[in-house]
Amino acid sequence: MDDLFTAAAADGKMKPLAERMRPHSLKDFIGQKHLVSEGSLLSRAIMADKLGSCIFFGPPGTGKTTLATIIAETTHGAFAKMNAVSSGVAEAKKLIEEARDRLKMYGRRTYLLLDECHRWNKAQSDCVLSAIEDGSIIFIGSTTENPYVSMTNAIVSRCRIFELKPLHDEEVREGLIRAIKDEKNGYGKMKLNVTEEALDHFVWAAGGDLRSAYGALELAVLTTPPLADGTVTVDAKVAEQSSQKKLLSVDETLYYDMLSAFCKSLRGSAPDAALYYAFRLIDSGCDPMLIFRRLMAHAAEDVGLANTNALVVSVSACLAYERMGAPEGLIPLTEAIICVCTSPKSNSVVVARDAALACVRKSGDSFVPYQLRNYTEHSPNWDGKKYVYPHDYGGYYKQQYLPDGIKDEVFYVPKNEGDEPRIREFMERVRKLEEENAKKKNG
Repeated sequence: MDDLFTAAAADGKMKPLAERMRPHSLKDFIGQKHLVSEGSLLSRAIMADKLGSCIFFGPPGTGKTTLATIIAETTHGAFAKMNAVSSGVAEAKKLIEEARDRLKMYGRRTYLLLDECHRWNKAQSDCVLSAIEDGSIIFIGSTTENPYVSMTNAIVSRCRIFELKPLHDEEVREGLIRAIKDEKNGYGKMKLNVTEEALDHFVWAAGGDLRSAYGALELAVLTTPPLADGTVTVDAKVAEQSSQKKLLSVDETLYYDMLSAFCKSLRGSAPDAALYYAFRLIDSGCDPMLIFRRLMAHAAEDVGLANTNALVVSVSACLAYERMGAPEGLIPLTEAIICVCTSPKSNSVVVARDAALACVRKSGDSFVPYQLRNYTEHSPNWDGKKYVYPHDYGGYYKQQYLPDGIKDEVFYVPKNEGDEPRIREFMERVRKLEEENAKKKNG
């Protein structure tokens, strides 16, 4: 015999608020107007029951699973659901076989929803390819990661990709108000008073994730004792305690996107943006040492000889963090980020590196000039030239350093930024002194 808990679960009373508030039609769907507005491709395909295989991707709480559910309830086909984390090839093959039998016997198509579809490896993905191609199943993938990066090309090429975006604040607010007023699935039958300040905090803390907002509201309602008249009041303090701080969602794709944005902000002399991306990553659990490694690399790559102190500051900040740890160690990190951003920029070091590598690969095996070799007099075919010790001539003396075939190659060319005009001046002075001293010696 069913107990009270089984009965409660059966009528949905024990389902989370987010699940109870899940819409069942496009007209009730919140957000993603670029995808589901009236007359859009996706809405037309769903209403006409002509949707082909597709992949929905976007941050958590933006409606991916909800859209798939709406498709399931709108279509006349069968609907099967799998989770890539817990499902394997055997289960997929069984579902595909059933789908083929259903199509053959009843002419009824099967929609296969695969949650977290980026988790499937190549072997798992390949098992559904033929079924997608011959129309036995309509594949619907759901993922928080960019499928172009995280999924096999064979699957992606056979699906239409729909990107879902974080909800706007007003859309999150709409969802919360709907839950507060809904008498069947929400709190419409309760004496519930949610203050505007509390609502504002729920919206802010959600960061575009409606599921997170529902979860915070539900926790606030369930843990707030009612007053004598039965009223439950959720104020700003309760809202803050219930939502606390939203854990910033950084999946693999977003992680690399933000790291890329951090690097480009350093190069673009944008300290505010660089600081934002650095601390967004750190606050999401990223190891600060990763930020330091990129910072040191860009201090040499993008600032280079325009301000040699930028690399010194970056390395010193990294050492300081290793010694102090967080939070104090994040202060020198901030200093180093600002230093790199606000330094004059020159990529002459990288240009010189690339030019030298290209020359090495192009020139092949080149002989070291005899005068630069070890034990010159004992070298085979020695041409009689001897190495001249520059300090005997004031530190500068013109002689050949590069191999014969590339003796006139130039890799490093100073730019006009920061310290590099001084470096150019020095190099020009060195060349003049070398030539003058060589003339005096031979003169």
